[in-house]
Amino acid sequence: MNNNYDLDLSTSPKELTLILTIMTTENGDSDLTFTNEFFTEIDWDLFNQLAIHHRVYPLIYTKLVQMKEQKLIPQKIIQLLGDEYKKNTFNMLRLSGEMEQVSKLFTENQIRLLYLKGPVIAADIYGDISLRTSKDLDILITKSDLIRAEELLLSKGYERVGILNTFMWTWKDHHVTYFHPQKRIQIEIHWRLHPPSYKGHSFNELWKRKRVSKLTSYPVNFLGKEDLFSFLITHGTRHGWFRLRWLADIDQLIRKGISTDNSSFFLKYQQYQLGQALILTNQLLKTPINKDMKTFTTGKRSRKLAQLAMFFISEMSDSHIKHLSKDAVGKERKHNHFSLMANLQSVFVTRHLFLMMSNLQKFIFVVELLYPSPEDASTLRLPKPLHFLYFPLRPFLFAWRKSPFMK
Repeated sequence: MNNNYDLDLSTSPKELTLILTIMTTENGDSDLTFTNEFFTEIDWDLFNQLAIHHRVYPLIYTKLVQMKEQKLIPQKIIQLLGDEYKKNTFNMLRLSGEMEQVSKLFTENQIRLLYLKGPVIAADIYGDISLRTSKDLDILITKSDLIRAEELLLSKGYERVGILNTFMWTWKDHHVTYFHPQKRIQIEIHWRLHPPSYKGHSFNELWKRKRVSKLTSYPVNFLGKEDLFSFLITHGTRHGWFRLRWLADIDQLIRKGISTDNSSFFLKYQQYQLGQALILTNQLLKTPINKDMKTFTTGKRSRKLAQLAMFFISEMSDSHIKHLSKDAVGKERKHNHFSLMANLQSVFVTRHLFLMMSNLQKFIFVVELLYPSPEDASTLRLPKPLHFLYFPLRPFLFAWRKSPFMK
């Protein structure tokens, strides 16, 4: 891999290195060859778990079935990945059908909507919905349509998860979740792309640049090419890039010719986010970085942030999976470890995000942390006249939710 950015990959597990090597082979290459050292001393269970954890198993499986070296890989592993691949394909087909129905429902009721992720994005980025995973459908609408959108979803059997439009939650949050118990499908309705501390384009701006997918017979609207690239950059940043799937998306968009030329938005709001993503994709997925994009990768800050993300990509996921896969670990111990790892990851992601922010963003971020949330209301129910007490009680309610006593 290119080491121009001095990214230390020495602590990455060998299983992750093999996954990255397979991901960077060309699909059409009939002469895929690997030396035996790639396959020696591999923990194949960990390899399988990492492929699933990073949500890249569809890409891994489709490349494994083309490899001449299949005999070096346990057939059990290929079968397991194949089973997951088939499950994902079926799930993406289900989501495609629901995506079309919801689009028709909202449009007929004069609600403009844009799909942010899901099958429509898989088809656009990879040309095949089976090559990307999605656990739900993410839809962006205007805030003024939020109540009407909920009424429509509830009328179709969906149930809201959490609290909506109470005590100004919509200022602090950016989406609400709905779940259909019979269909087993989850939908996230967004009224902004990201939390308030992140700058994003207005809905009307995004709507002007929208694209219409040909995946379904009924028109399905989704983000324009540059808007999708910008959204995925910020989304990956917010989560510390702990899944390789997000970097694979960025890699594919860049290879398809996404441009950052003369982009004042990237320069003003996403300079370090983009620099971090470019370094990570170049180092891990051999993504070609053109001259214009290299200007975002030259600073020490972008390199530092890229190295910090490696903790989430390799070390943290590896130790988490290894611990939970031990047969001797009981359910309660597993739960406590999961809670500990989740809290630890939250701390590191928060530090990671803070390093990325401007002073204004940091101020808004701190206000967000101090401002009451729907979770506070779920933890302690107070009558509306006493809602002001959520402000002084928030640190205690947050600590209680994070304690090992909460299961």
